[in-house]
Amino acid sequence: MDAIVLFDGVCNFCNGAVNWVIEHDKDGYFKFAALQSEIGQELSAKHGIDQSETDSIILVEGEHAYTFSTAALRIAKHLGGAWSWAYAFMIVPRPIRDIFYKLFARNRYRIFGKQDACMMPTPEIRGRFL
Repeated sequence: MDAIVLFDGVCNFCNGAVNWVIEHDKDGYFKFAALQSEIGQELSAKHGIDQSETDSIILVEGEHAYTFSTAALRIAKHLGGAWSWAYAFMIVPRPIRDIFYKLFARNRYRIFGKQDACMMPTPEIRGRFL
């Protein structure tokens, strides 16, 4: 089963994180789509996710969608090696994990900036984008 990572296509940090995941996802488990894209909007609506409240990352695996820190940790779990150890943070109650995640997400534009338009994937990775 492939998984779809929906990400903020204008966020510089998010774009860098997507490129980092692609580099470390040796099995090609993840596909990607910007939250602002048609598929991003359709999947968000299908899973009842309000993009005005969840605007950084969503992981869709099968019929389930994960947000905030849970999405990030589930992504790390599939990267293998030392990165999969981050999944151990799932023992921390979600409300506590999400406080830190949301604090970072709320300030990501100020820290890393943003673009006027969504990133365009290079020809080498274009097949990983929906």
